[in-house]
Amino acid sequence: MRPPFRADHVGSFLRPKRLLEAREARFAGRIGQDALRAVEDACIAEVVRRQEEHGLRAVTDGEFRRTYFHVDFLEKLEGVAVEEGRFVAAFRKDDGTEVGFRPPTMKVVGKIRWKGPIQGADFDYLRSVARAIPKVTIPSPSMLHFRGGRQAISSVVYPDLEEFWSDLAAAYRAELADLAARGCRYLQLDDTNLAYLCDPDIREATRARGEDPDVLPRLYCRLINDSIAGLPEDMVVTIHLCRGNFKSAWVAKGGYEPVAEILFNELDVDGYFLEYDDARSGDFSPLRFVPRGKTIVLGLVTTKKPELEGVDELVRRIEEAARFVPLERLALSPQCGFSSTVHGNELTEEQQWAKIARIVEVADRVWPGWRTA
Repeated sequence: MRPPFRADHVGSFLRPKRLLEAREARFAGRIGQDALRAVEDACIAEVVRRQEEHGLRAVTDGEFRRTYFHVDFLEKLEGVAVEEGRFVAAFRKDDGTEVGFRPPTMKVVGKIRWKGPIQGADFDYLRSVARAIPKVTIPSPSMLHFRGGRQAISSVVYPDLEEFWSDLAAAYRAELADLAARGCRYLQLDDTNLAYLCDPDIREATRARGEDPDVLPRLYCRLINDSIAGLPEDMVVTIHLCRGNFKSAWVAKGGYEPVAEILFNELDVDGYFLEYDDARSGDFSPLRFVPRGKTIVLGLVTTKKPELEGVDELVRRIEEAARFVPLERLALSPQCGFSSTVHGNELTEEQQWAKIARIVEVADRVWPGWRTA
């Protein structure tokens, strides 16, 4: 069986205390980069072991070397600078309170170029300590556009955005070719933009800044397709759609209907990790657009709350989704990572692993034999 697997996950895990302490010491200048990387290596080896012990067939490095799921990657492209606080949407909790956080945005100040391997050394280490399939998670290329929009892309450098899209896709192709040459065969692109464009308020804000929320999904699908072109046939590419994930807070709401037909039929990926942990994501009816040959990973287990989902309820919801996509093309995961940023969500490591165990338990019940298929 090729990934995504019946029990899978989005990628990030809560950072251990010793890793957080080492990062703080590094940023304060008390230890060097080599000392920090040694701690990262040890913590990654441990989180890989824990994933394997819980029965997962694909493992990540927990994104333990990153501060943000997207910035740490994108800022390594030539021509990109980081700017704080341009994205205006607020992070909210279910009780109505807001979290004081504005994610950094990237500003394009020069020609986009691939300067050399970004994830290469990290993948090499992950592969060296993993018995299961090593999975690489990187931000979708669309993350370099949506939050800042046209205003964040220099009109002097790129008077014509077509050249920007072309350069960005070429940079991604170079990075992915390097990963493929190193043996990477399972890639996940993390994309908030396509899910944000399901939110009526964000759609209106997008119009107000001069972008068409009905045009952008097709544009982003074309960009992603150009970015992943030419990969080996045995390399699985998936995409995760996120509505915001910071300290258990979220940004967007709204079902997938506004983007579903384009998302499922124009994007050349093998599988979709979709948030479905609460009513903010809508119902399963947009899955009617999913064509044959693509896998839907249902993010029914929340990483935002510590309470453990019940087996029967998860099975019921999987069966409900199977009205639109055959059971053999469904899988189960958390709705997002446990720590999309270094700050982490509001649950404990014990609660985090209980959720992973529950996902595997439900997969064993719904798809018996999946671990050895």
